[in-house]
Amino acid sequence: MKTKQFVVCLRNDGYQVSLERRKIYQVIPDPEAAKHRQVRVIDESGEGYLYPQNFFAPIELPQPIRRAVLAAV
Repeated sequence: MKTKQFVVCLRNDGYQVSLERRKIYQVIPDPEAAKHRQVRVIDESGEGYLYPQNFFAPIELPQPIRRAVLAAV
């Protein structure tokens, strides 16, 4: 089983309703999107949408925080 990945939002230019800066988002693996420098995240709508990869930075969460984030979803 592949572990869930998370990113933190650095920019939201043009997507202020869908993305909050400094917020943690769960990544949905999408190899095709990655080829186009995009990342699919579960945004504020609760659905997975594509955004520019440079809007985010990947992060590693310590286990207790990881569990808390996953429980809050």
